[in-house]
Amino acid sequence: MKLTINGEDREFTAISSLSTLLAHLGMKPDRVAVELNRNLIPRDRWATTQLSDGDKLEIVHFVGGGG
Repeated sequence: MKLTINGEDREFTAISSLSTLLAHLGMKPDRVAVELNRNLIPRDRWATTQLSDGDKLEIVHFVGGGG
């Protein structure tokens, strides 16, 4: 399956849901926000949100810091 993540084309096999993708990418669910095909997906729907070939995702990772 071909997905575009943050503007980069990537190929995956055996990725069915958004939560599976995030786990595969090693991202902590409490530190990211995900937009799928220009729609913000609430965290409680990640496990049931199916991915399809050609989907476009924007994943924003929150970082703490400052002083």
